[in-house]
Amino acid sequence: MNNDTIFALSSGHGKSGVAVIRISGDNLIGIFHKFTGRKTATPRHAYFANLNDENGDLIDQCLLLFFNAPNSFTGTDVIEIQSHGAPAVINKIFDYLTNLGMRMATPGEFSRRAFYNNKMDLADVDGLASLLDAQTDVQRRHALKSMLGQDSKIYDTWRKQMLEISAFASAILDYAPDDLPANIGETITERTRNLWQEITTALNGYKTSRAIRGGINVALMGETNVGKSSIFNYLVGSNRAIVSDIAGTTRDVVSATMDIDGFMVNLSDTAGIRETDDEIENIGIERTKSEIESADIVLHVYTPQNLPQDIMISDSRIGPNPVITVVNKSDTISSDEQDYYNATYVSAKTGDGMPDLLDVLRAKIHEMFDNTESNLTINARTKSLLETAQKELYSALKSNGNYDIFAEHTRHAGDAIGKILGTITATEILDMTFGQLCLGK
Repeated sequence: MNNDTIFALSSGHGKSGVAVIRISGDNLIGIFHKFTGRKTATPRHAYFANLNDENGDLIDQCLLLFFNAPNSFTGTDVIEIQSHGAPAVINKIFDYLTNLGMRMATPGEFSRRAFYNNKMDLADVDGLASLLDAQTDVQRRHALKSMLGQDSKIYDTWRKQMLEISAFASAILDYAPDDLPANIGETITERTRNLWQEITTALNGYKTSRAIRGGINVALMGETNVGKSSIFNYLVGSNRAIVSDIAGTTRDVVSATMDIDGFMVNLSDTAGIRETDDEIENIGIERTKSEIESADIVLHVYTPQNLPQDIMISDSRIGPNPVITVVNKSDTISSDEQDYYNATYVSAKTGDGMPDLLDVLRAKIHEMFDNTESNLTINARTKSLLETAQKELYSALKSNGNYDIFAEHTRHAGDAIGKILGTITATEILDMTFGQLCLGK
């Protein structure tokens, strides 16, 4: 890791009342004295100062704070400049810092320094990234737990157990039974089985974790001219999709995001499914099929005129995803005729039944995702490594009492968890053997 003095805008880009610029480097107290015009400064205290350039000209009136190493986000000295948020002010400060020999930070470089200085592990970094991307309250709460170290504690506990089990398995081969705890073979097998089950349970919650982090995918599907685009426009509150009586108007997937009770919902309007010789429309239909396959929930839209005789046979072709059956154009039939089994009747034209549809969708989301999420925030990277650990633990359990193989597989499982945290050293098995097991007689 290089020790250049780096800076970056920590607040949002564009015009704002206040901008926050952070500087990270070694021995920055002299720079801070220069900025404030003071000979002394107390860390974590705010100082009001006229920030002048190298020619003594005023750049802006600012608040400045100094965070001394290692008591900062990066573990190095950090200076925080709070200036006015005008782009001209920010650019002038950047020019001044560059002239002082500092450089603009690369993306993620502040967090990288925090990682190398043991202020964060990779699981914490994953949580921070999710928090910065959070658009709903559920996403915020989910990411915050990860960023504050809840995931790291779980991973660290798992990894230490795996290393300890591996050390015990190796010790069974090298030490007399009297030097080891009673029933050690049965004990480490049971502990390994428990770890495998905990990781399996966490992976089973990946779908929920993915949906919370990236949004719940809800796709509208149905034949042409059933009113999918009108329903889509009504739900998102704007005319995003083109509405026409001409069959095949929607030729591509149109998407928008909604916030439903703190869950981010990715709602997609898809091309109507029908037989056609139109090459462009067929491309849209293929994209519809792909969108449906990746959907968490499908809104299958019909009209009173094209309702199938057996809804279960019709909707079984969608796959394993939950289906909400919607009958549009309810204004064209009487209320007595609105009795199709387990269907929600709406009129996108008049708005009748649309609040009911939202309630049905809301209930389905809560049914699927309330209390089903893993205690861990699992992304694609951590999912792959957890699957590796799960596989290694399973192989250990199937080693049929061969403790050499058992030790190897549990060590590999611990390495996979270590990669999640970003902390792997080759000496830890030895440390566990001679320290944790107290076998050095």
